[in-house]
Amino acid sequence: MSAIFEPRQRYELWLRVELIVTEGWVEIGEVPRAAVARLSRAAVDVDRIAQLEERVGHDVVAFLDSLAEPLGDDARYLHRGLTSSDVLDTALAMQLVQAADLLLKDLDRLIEVVRRRAVQERSTLMAGRTHGIHAEPVSFGFVLAGWLDELERERGRLVAAREDIRVGKLSGAVGTHATIDPRVEEYALGRLGLKVAPVTTQIIARDRHAAYLATLAVVAGSLEKFATDIRQLQRTEVGEVREPFGEEQKGSSAMPHKRNPILSERVCGLARTIRGYALTALENQALWHERDISHSSAERIIVPDACIVLDYVLRLMRDILEGLTINRERMRANLYRSGGVVFSQRVLLALVDKGMSRPDAYRVVQRAALTALDDGQDFKTIVGQAPEVRERLTTDELAELFDPAFYLRYLDITFQRVGLVPATTEVNKP
Repeated sequence: MSAIFEPRQRYELWLRVELIVTEGWVEIGEVPRAAVARLSRAAVDVDRIAQLEERVGHDVVAFLDSLAEPLGDDARYLHRGLTSSDVLDTALAMQLVQAADLLLKDLDRLIEVVRRRAVQERSTLMAGRTHGIHAEPVSFGFVLAGWLDELERERGRLVAAREDIRVGKLSGAVGTHATIDPRVEEYALGRLGLKVAPVTTQIIARDRHAAYLATLAVVAGSLEKFATDIRQLQRTEVGEVREPFGEEQKGSSAMPHKRNPILSERVCGLARTIRGYALTALENQALWHERDISHSSAERIIVPDACIVLDYVLRLMRDILEGLTINRERMRANLYRSGGVVFSQRVLLALVDKGMSRPDAYRVVQRAALTALDDGQDFKTIVGQAPEVRERLTTDELAELFDPAFYLRYLDITFQRVGLVPATTEVNKP
């Protein structure tokens, strides 16, 4: 990823744009064909460009002057009818397409790990949590299925962003085509694998770049969400998962017992960085008239960094999930840590089915559940002692309501929807 944005690679793309534009002029008979063959010998000299830029204070002028020095009279055919942003924005589009292709490969590898681990943990029961409080049983595979579905959406967004940014501009100063034939633009961009931006000014409008970086930020936001879950589940008092930890790794300079979720924390911190870059890209949309240059300096930082950081974070998240240790026994123990109140809704619905009004049934079940929580008692025992429950439910019927396997059958509905189990799998719907 870093190589895409290195100076030499950027200049090589500029040179490719210049040479293919010259070919376009040849195609319409404005430049002699023999000149293209001679121009193809042009080479990038990064050091010479840097020396010239120090003197002229303009990167594209320095680039063109460095090319012209060994080319002699043929150099006059380079940059014919173009303005600097024609070269800059077209090359940047090519870089962003290349970056998106790498990010999509990263996403695909991460998706494969999440998919595999979701299937492995399909029946690993744990407490679902809302507001950080035990809700109803889920499985860790169910949690991962949600991540998988989100990552698939992120992939679609990145594909769309790649297509949106895959446009070039070779329309000359302020985009009027007054100095360059549209046929040259169409020929050259076609050769470069880009679409023609229908309307341009001096630049390609920055809504495209803002959308691209916003997409990277949304992808990073999903990774932060997953990492936050891992951090919460690794808390000492929860202890349901552990991210990878090397044999000689140290968690603290002072406390030898520390095994901190630093990788997940790193994901969260870097996701915030990418969001900051996206905000700057949004600020870059509002430029003066046909363009100013306030966006340029910012883009030299935010575009490479956002792509490189997301590339790293996607790979890091894949490593975390690949090496994640899952404490299934702790998950099951925590599920019952609240005395079985996670089954309260099943008791509520059973009482309603037996003829109780919902408000009355809710009152009975809530009273028993809160007593169990406050006194550290078994919820099934307490609720079973309530006269309203004894009148309506047998001991066997009540016990069946506390069978966690009930939930696994219905979690398979979600697994079917995300393609983790065949659609032919039999599921008893509620």
